[in-house]
Amino acid sequence: MLTVERRFVIAWFLCLVLVFHPLGTLLSNMEGDALHTLRANLNDPNNVLQSWDPTLVNPCKWFHVTCNNESRVIRVDLGNAALSGQLVPQLGQLKNLQYLEIYSNNISGTIPFELGNLTNLVSLDLYLNNFAGVIPDTLGNLAQLRFLRLNYNSLSGQIPKSLTNINSLQVLDLSNNNLSGEVPSTGSFSLLTPISFANNPLLCGPGTTKPCSGSPPFSPPPPCNPPAPISPQGCGISSTGAIAGGVAAGAALLFAAPAIGFAWWRRRKPQEHFFDVPAEEDPEVHLGQLKRFSLRELQVATDRFSNKNIFGRGGFGKVYKGRLADGSLVAVKRLKEERTPGGELQFQTEVEMISMAVHRNLLRLRGFCMTPTERLLVYPYMVNGSVASCLRERPASQPPLDWLTRRRIALGAARGLSYLHDHCDPKIIHRDVKAANILLDEHCEAVVGDFGLAKLMDYKDTHVTTAVRGTIGHTAPEYLSTGKSSEKTDVFGYGIMLLELITGQRALDLARLANDDDVMLLDWVKALLKEKRLEMLVDPDLQNHYLEADVESLIQVALLCTQGSPLDRPKMSEVVRMLEGDGLAKRWEEWQKVEVARQEFEMALHRNSEWIIDSTDNLHAVELSGPR
Repeated sequence: MLTVERRFVIAWFLCLVLVFHPLGTLLSNMEGDALHTLRANLNDPNNVLQSWDPTLVNPCKWFHVTCNNESRVIRVDLGNAALSGQLVPQLGQLKNLQYLEIYSNNISGTIPFELGNLTNLVSLDLYLNNFAGVIPDTLGNLAQLRFLRLNYNSLSGQIPKSLTNINSLQVLDLSNNNLSGEVPSTGSFSLLTPISFANNPLLCGPGTTKPCSGSPPFSPPPPCNPPAPISPQGCGISSTGAIAGGVAAGAALLFAAPAIGFAWWRRRKPQEHFFDVPAEEDPEVHLGQLKRFSLRELQVATDRFSNKNIFGRGGFGKVYKGRLADGSLVAVKRLKEERTPGGELQFQTEVEMISMAVHRNLLRLRGFCMTPTERLLVYPYMVNGSVASCLRERPASQPPLDWLTRRRIALGAARGLSYLHDHCDPKIIHRDVKAANILLDEHCEAVVGDFGLAKLMDYKDTHVTTAVRGTIGHTAPEYLSTGKSSEKTDVFGYGIMLLELITGQRALDLARLANDDDVMLLDWVKALLKEKRLEMLVDPDLQNHYLEADVESLIQVALLCTQGSPLDRPKMSEVVRMLEGDGLAKRWEEWQKVEVARQEFEMALHRNSEWIIDSTDNLHAVELSGPR
């Protein structure tokens, strides 16, 4: 029997535990323990995980880990870190995780079935590793998953049919593995590009070059139920224990009430002056997934903004190459020191807008810095530069972009723009789509960058600006004449960018005058097509290593995108489907009928005007300049 004094001591002890070790801290520690278990199972030759200190209260201050406002882990980014070893089942405890990016390493073993517990996961990138075994059937539980890339591994067995239940899936790449059996032909797979399953010799069915005959050669692996989480060993609770627990809970609520009230007030309090907080006060403040860097941190990274680290210039300042303390390369965009009109608003717009737009083919903003004298944006460094630089400014030692890479760039850029137009709320228009603003990551995947000219747009209204911004040769005619931009303005710029990809030429090039050619790329392309000189359009750097049918289809898409009337241009979501082989032939046939009718009408007008001039001598003396 417990004495009254001992009951009181136990109740008081439990009260202290609950007050000073609240549920949020317990959960943070659980996530930290899971990540530390991962670290213990990985070999880290470059000390990328050096900051993963298990003695900290939670993992939110670790490099490569991003938390939300409730200190829950939402992103783990360990791409291209030279890690080896194996993943651990404890990753399934990160229930708020949205992005798990562990691509381009040397990690082996199997993919844990427990990843199917991460029901908030949006992106799972494990490509370019040494994973073996089957694709877990439990991944079909990830109802919010949009990006699944498991390519360039050694995975075997069949593709789980459960993956077809993920309606949100936008990108699926299982290429370059040892998968076998038949590709499931239902559900979301029908929307994906066929190349996603390439280089799996034993795979057959949709998206492969091998038709299936009869039943699949291999049976699906037996289902594996993930083990239930281990609970701490407990004992029976007597009535005395119940009384003590009740007293403890009541005391805990009494002590915790002020803290709960304060937390509620903090969450309700509007953060209107967020951007006026000096960076030095709290360098670890996060806005969504963004880190607030200190000025000192970025000064060290860029060698005090040395001129030797400048690799880009724009209307609002310079872009520096930098290396952070964790070894990762970044691009630091530094706004001009003088406060140009709209510069501060431009900065705030970029930060707010890019933090909302998260997509594989959009440049991800890592963080920002804002002090009374500085405005800086921090992006991942794109090692392969821009499409424009790869087409026209590459060193002699660098090979040109091959045709398959150009085709993949076209599709990736289209998907990024489609996301801006159709999946952001409110919509986002870029307003300066061109080859120089399509960046390439380490795998030459297209990443739409430079949102400096992007504007938010309401669902019903276009945005009328007082000054037209953009680049001559890429800008839609209605935008130049009226200043009114819409998503169809981006479609026009995308069409010109496609022509840049195909021809390797600039959208506006005075050098073409030397050959009596059109200065504008679009007009030059149309003239060569009229003369049926398709071979003259293709970039000579390709050295005839391209598919003529592919070139024709991309030119067709480009011409559909660059029609004079914005109403006639397709939406970017339609462009994505056409690039994937759905609906281009029908759309092109309709366009040709309209174009032929228009040309016949123009020729008829021309013939009539010649007849009138030849038959009416008085018309030769007509003055068009008005009275003198």
